[in-house]
Amino acid sequence: MLITQDDPTLGPSFSLGNRVQRQLWNWTWLLLFRPSPRPAHAWRAALLRLFGARLGRHVHVYPAVKIWAPWNLTIGNNVGVADGVTLYNIERIEIGDYAVVSQGCHLCTGSHDYNSPNFKLIAFPITVAAQAWICAESFLSPGVSVPEGAVVAPRSVVTRALPQAWTVYAGTPARPVGKRDPGASRGAAD
Repeated sequence: MLITQDDPTLGPSFSLGNRVQRQLWNWTWLLLFRPSPRPAHAWRAALLRLFGARLGRHVHVYPAVKIWAPWNLTIGNNVGVADGVTLYNIERIEIGDYAVVSQGCHLCTGSHDYNSPNFKLIAFPITVAAQAWICAESFLSPGVSVPEGAVVAPRSVVTRALPQAWTVYAGTPARPVGKRDPGASRGAAD
């Protein structure tokens, strides 16, 4: 739990319970999650659930995924989260059914208030809707929502909520560059 204090330089930004829980998770990740074989998706899902993650069926979270707080993670059915992804979820991250988060992506729910004299920590949730694809090495900023069926092209930076479903976004910051056919995607997912 994020502590909202006036001066984070005088104390921790998170409760003692949160820091202990994260330390337990870090050791579990290091000793049991990270060294697990790539096909051991059920094992990693069980570890995530043990730490409070809400996961659907057939979730493939690969061993080199870094997750800050499993208890702030919700993943739908038939979702893939590739190696090298960072889920910096000091606030909630939700990933919908049939979504894909490709290798090297960074979903970051926390930042600092640059107008605060001591850069106070702030956090906002991220939502990736069903059938969306976050392509390799993309970055999602705090508070972003990616709509249903949207694609964020490789190495794009999303700094605010994307407005249109079934649209391809690319660039820094990400802008619409094309459309997807929702009928073709739904047929493949069924």
